[in-house]
Amino acid sequence: MGSEPVPGAEIIPTLTGLHYRYAGGAAGCARKVCSAKGTALEKLASELYEALIALDTPRVTALFEEAVSRRGPILAVEEMMVPALVRMGEEWHSGRIALSQTYMGSRICEAVVDRLLPHGTERYKGLPKTAIAVLSDYHMLGKRMVLSVLRASGLPVLDYGRMDRDELVERVLADNTKILLISVLMLPSALKVKEVRSALDASEAGVKIAVGGAPFLFDPELWREVGADAMGQSAADAVSIVQRWQEGRA
Repeated sequence: MGSEPVPGAEIIPTLTGLHYRYAGGAAGCARKVCSAKGTALEKLASELYEALIALDTPRVTALFEEAVSRRGPILAVEEMMVPALVRMGEEWHSGRIALSQTYMGSRICEAVVDRLLPHGTERYKGLPKTAIAVLSDYHMLGKRMVLSVLRASGLPVLDYGRMDRDELVERVLADNTKILLISVLMLPSALKVKEVRSALDASEAGVKIAVGGAPFLFDPELWREVGADAMGQSAADAVSIVQRWQEGRA
């Protein structure tokens, strides 16, 4: 219906949702996300990853501050934070680090970026409002991880928490949200995306919907069937989708 899932990724079914592995491993993933290889930031990025899996917040903060002083805040996020977060996701899939390290590492990144970067950086001012929600489901971890990665990437995103169909549609219209990310774990919740799509289309609000979670990984065509515009296989996919839509690219 709209964007295809981000190419070059192997789909890995997981109940925490929104995960993937790029061909070429962590190094290949880093090359796709940034161009830090061969720069002074490569060493910093490696050190940042080690600090993250050690959950060493002071060290993460110091490394990010150094990157900001060298490259500015936006490039520091894109060339350090995002590759480190993507690598953490891959290392978890391979069993080399624990889920708790991935989750807490993303929270540390979010907190550091939130403290050191101004809210609503110039790059994103005036761009379409973005929100994320769990639809009719009680499993929040996937949404929490995606939200942390989005915010750690410098993207302003509203957190709607858990909402049912009518509540979500009402909130989207009230906020004039134009990009809606929906996370689900169970198939009945995934099927309700179609109802959200119909209600938003009836209002002619022009909202783009991206979905993620286990049902969409098990059935790679389900996102089209429920009327979504894109499906994310990982938190990094969510960053790519939101950036593309916020900047007016289909």
